Amino acid sequence: MLRRDYEGQHCSVASALETIGERWTMLVIREVLQGRRKFAEMQRVLGVARNVLANRLQRLTDEGILERRIYSERPERYEYFLTQKGLDLWPVFVALMHWGDTYMPQPGGPPVRLVHKDGCGGAIDDRRICERCGEHVTVRDVTGILDPEVERGIAEKLST
Repeated sequence: MLRRDYEGQHCSVASALETIGERWTMLVIREVLQGRRKFAEMQRVLGVARNVLANRLQRLTDEGILERRIYSERPERYEYFLTQKGLDLWPVFVALMHWGDTYMPQPGGPPVRLVHKDGCGGAIDDRRICERCGEHVTVRDVTGILDPEVERGIAEKLST
């Protein structure tokens, strides 16, 4: 049986993977980054089993990557928001996205384009620099533009 930890690995990468390396974890964080903060939204878009999603959300909350905020008392329901620790994972997502777009391109092109929000509209490169104005950007400076086909697919999943 495959172990679920990296015992004996004295390495920063192994330590990080203890927290964010489980299957579905990075995709859960991706959903929150894209503004889908409610359990039902994440579950529909990801298609992950409810118990797995609940487990990942709990682990990310326990680790201080997400914080829960109540939005309904009856029934009790929560939204999930990234903490600063969670927002600090954004460069990892940018790097993975660019790597995937380069080495595992999708037939219709990149599913998401990152653009500079501040009136510039320039594309963001893998080093998080705006290709139009040259500014080094942060997660708060950028918006993701979904490919129309991807956007339709997500809307369909959320409407069911």
